[in-house]
Amino acid sequence: MDDDLDELVRRVDPDRWLASRFVQDPGLRAEVVAVYAFDHELGRAPRVASSPLLGEMRLTWWREALDEIYEGRTVRRHPTAEALAAAVQRHHLAREILEAMIDARYRELDASPMTETEALDWARDSAGRAAEAAARILDPAAKAELAQAPGAVWALGRRLPEQPELRPAFERVLTTAKTAVRMIGVPAFPAVAHAVLAGRPNPSEFAKRWRLTLAVARGKI
Repeated sequence: MDDDLDELVRRVDPDRWLASRFVQDPGLRAEVVAVYAFDHELGRAPRVASSPLLGEMRLTWWREALDEIYEGRTVRRHPTAEALAAAVQRHHLAREILEAMIDARYRELDASPMTETEALDWARDSAGRAAEAAARILDPAAKAELAQAPGAVWALGRRLPEQPELRPAFERVLTTAKTAVRMIGVPAFPAVAHAVLAGRPNPSEFAKRWRLTLAVARGKI
C-alpha cells in the first residue's frame, strides 16, 4: 500500500477511509483507497481553481490521465494516477465509471445552488460511481451498480448543511440505498458502509467507528 496516499485519504476523506479499514486484503484496500483519492482530486478541482476555466483545465488533466491509463501509455507521474492505473489494470474497471466521476464535477464549477435533479445526478455520478468502482474491486461477482445509491446518499448527506432543502431527496435515496446494500454481498459491503454516516450531525470518531462496525456486522445502513 502507498502509505502516503492512504494517509492523504485518511486526512481528507475520513468516512470512506474508516470504511476501507474493513477490507481485510491489503492490496484490495489500497486499490479502493486509490479510487477515493481519485474522487478527492476531482472534487478539489472546482474548489481550488480561481476560475471555472482553471477548474475545467484541472478536470481535463484527469481526463487525459484516463487516456493514458486506458490506451496503455506511460501514466503521468502522480501518486493517485499511478495507483488508479494499477487498480484499473488489475480489475478491468470500465472507463465509463471513472469518466462519469469527472463529468459530475463540472456542475460544481457553477456556484449556483443545485436543483434537486442536478443534485441527484451529481451524487450518483460522483460518490455513487466511486462506490461502484470500489465494489467492483472488492467483489467481481457483485452487482456493483447497486453501490451507486448508498454512495449517492453519502454525497447528498455531505451537501445537506449548505442545501437543507435537499433533505426530501436524501430521504428517498436513503430508502433505495437501504434495500441495495442488502443485496450487494459481504465482500463488497465496505464499499457502501460509509453511507451509514450520511446526514448525521458531526458524530465523534468513536461513534463513527461504532456505527460502521454495526453496519458491517449486520449488512445494513
